[in-house]
Amino acid sequence: MDQQMLARAWRQRGFSCRLWVDPPGQVWENFRHTVDELVMVIDGDLEVETEQTLLRPRPGEEVLIPAGVRHSVRNCGGTAAHWLFGYKELNSSET
Repeated sequence: MDQQMLARAWRQRGFSCRLWVDPPGQVWENFRHTVDELVMVIDGDLEVETEQTLLRPRPGEEVLIPAGVRHSVRNCGGTAAHWLFGYKELNSSET
């Protein structure tokens, strides 16, 4: 998976793109953002729970979390999970 290519593609869609690494068992609970968020698993066993769904995205699968939706992310595996996340970047014409 070419992370630089993915970052360029996300930027073209108006999203930032950063790599995150979580140790086994890491839990991020009940977040809510004012902008849309993209998440993509690179490797590991990640669970993404929103108010409506519980997802276990496979590597390379993209998850869009709409602005204002409460969500949690968990590393359910026994190894580190590497994943990309990005937030919709609002420009002056969108604010």
